[in-house]
Amino acid sequence: MIKPNAVQPVDYIQYRNGTTSLVAEGLVISEASVSLTVNGTLWLSWMCTPLDLEDLAVGFLFNEGIIQSINEVEILRPCDDGANVDVWLNHPVEKPLTWRKTSGCTGGITSEDAQKRTHPVLNREVLPAEKLLVWMDQLFDSQQLYHQTRGVHCSLLTDGERMIALAEDIGRHNTLDKIAGKLLRQSLQPSLRIILTTGRISSEMLQKAARIGASIVISRTSPTSLSIKLADQYGITLIGYARRNQFNLYTHPQRVGLAVPSTVAEISSVP
Repeated sequence: MIKPNAVQPVDYIQYRNGTTSLVAEGLVISEASVSLTVNGTLWLSWMCTPLDLEDLAVGFLFNEGIIQSINEVEILRPCDDGANVDVWLNHPVEKPLTWRKTSGCTGGITSEDAQKRTHPVLNREVLPAEKLLVWMDQLFDSQQLYHQTRGVHCSLLTDGERMIALAEDIGRHNTLDKIAGKLLRQSLQPSLRIILTTGRISSEMLQKAARIGASIVISRTSPTSLSIKLADQYGITLIGYARRNQFNLYTHPQRVGLAVPSTVAEISSVP
């Protein structure tokens, strides 16, 4: 069920095969500026889809290393108009001095110190390649907002057997923050964590996936050079261009049940 504020009705003129027609009340994805206030201090503003804002706020603070547990959150309250999320922690916290603009058309934000708070993923479980592609199909089938409006990213967290969490947003970075928030707020602790996403895997996306504890990260599109470097460093199996019956595997191939050439298999190994 899609919440009303996630999409907006719009009228438009459609041109197709030489014919012009008026389309009444088509749907487009909502885009809004939502600010985050922590312990009474304004920290930043996101450009996001105003959906699951509590998850976005908690997940962002976790992925940035500001909090480690939902038990640190005393008050979590979006304002009535959805323009701000007010978070009060049960301890003092310093607002990061420097925010770094991340890649992407909606412009994510991360602190300079977030990467220092991220640790390697040690899970060694092996999954068949075919199973990973089945989950990629599941990601596409689960995109409610995308099927209505297009123009929106989606990320899915699975343990290989069931869907743990799903998030959609105009910002690919926001989808991973929302997933992290769902894990914390619902006390979900799957032993195996696989992230599938429609968005490009930049260094910030990889960093967030590592904070979530994902041992495998799969995208329908490309990784960047720095995300590949970080995936190798964090012990994450990174897969790109996953669709239909194919994908490209960039790091830690030993987690995927493949007949990998020995020269490739020796590129990286789980610490």
